[in-house]
Amino acid sequence: MAGKANSKLKTLVLMDILREKTDEDHPMSAAELCQELGEYNIDAERKSIYSDIEVLQDYGMDIIKTTTPKKGFFLGDRDFELAELRLLVDAVQSAGFIPEEKTKALKAKIQKVCSVWQRKQLDKQVYVDGRYKTANKQIYYIIDALSRAIDQGYKVKISYTRRSIVAGDRAHNETRIFKVTPYATIWQDDHYYLVCNNEKYDNFMHVRIERINQVEAVEDEKARPCSAFSNFKNGFDCSTYITQNMFHGYSGEPEVIQLRCDNDVLVAITDRFGEDVVILDTDEDTFTVRIRAAVSDGLVKWLLEFGNKVLVVAPDSLREEVVQTLKDTLSAYQTLTAAADDE
Repeated sequence: MAGKANSKLKTLVLMDILREKTDEDHPMSAAELCQELGEYNIDAERKSIYSDIEVLQDYGMDIIKTTTPKKGFFLGDRDFELAELRLLVDAVQSAGFIPEEKTKALKAKIQKVCSVWQRKQLDKQVYVDGRYKTANKQIYYIIDALSRAIDQGYKVKISYTRRSIVAGDRAHNETRIFKVTPYATIWQDDHYYLVCNNEKYDNFMHVRIERINQVEAVEDEKARPCSAFSNFKNGFDCSTYITQNMFHGYSGEPEVIQLRCDNDVLVAITDRFGEDVVILDTDEDTFTVRIRAAVSDGLVKWLLEFGNKVLVVAPDSLREEVVQTLKDTLSAYQTLTAAADDE
């Protein structure tokens, strides 16, 4: 009976072997496939391998017969190309909001869809830079709970922890609880954010998801429509919000902005705002560009990263804010330098 049961599984196991152990550079002959099936206590003859492969081909598997580098069969077309898998693994490993333990587990799951030989290529070519990884092991549960609340339209209570310093004391964890309406989860600038509304205020709130340590559903309270306090009259538009209302994790009101930029920062400008930005004029050294972006502390910090290579032409209020930030920074350094000289 065991032999008959195993024979019924033969075609399925053969499919797994082809998926797991063959690729274009590593075909397997019918004799080798028979040997692999033997590892599963399944007896097979070479002739039966050919008929099973025909069945799998009729099922839709792209099993290719080849003569180079040797005679045999391999699985050709797969759900993911190796380059696509490399992108996925890179993204998972670089995401700071995924804990180290879950990063390894998720990487292993991604690699299961390629052959053992391709996995070795992935391991050799994927670079890990040792960046920060959250210790929040509840991240999957939290993302799932928030997704269900967004989909079903109810509020949640979130417990949110961040590092804080009180005068005369060391840094410590500060935990607060908010009742919010969640609208979307957004990955921006290597951080994963929850965009939500604190019921006490008429604005959007951003919360780093890896800093949420607990989510409690409030299913008897319907989500607050964002049309009650924003320009999104037909529901939350994630794409529009990212491009117009969010900058470096900060929210703000979108405004039309003109920047005078050195020519060598054009790539940075188009990387951030897209290839279709409006360039108003150019000269030998600079160009002036018109963009629409959320005016916030995040935008000011981003502008200051370029020093004098990007200057705000308009609006006046944004230019004045940048100037004031520079003055405050200079003043702080002057105070620090003076104190150091007095020691």
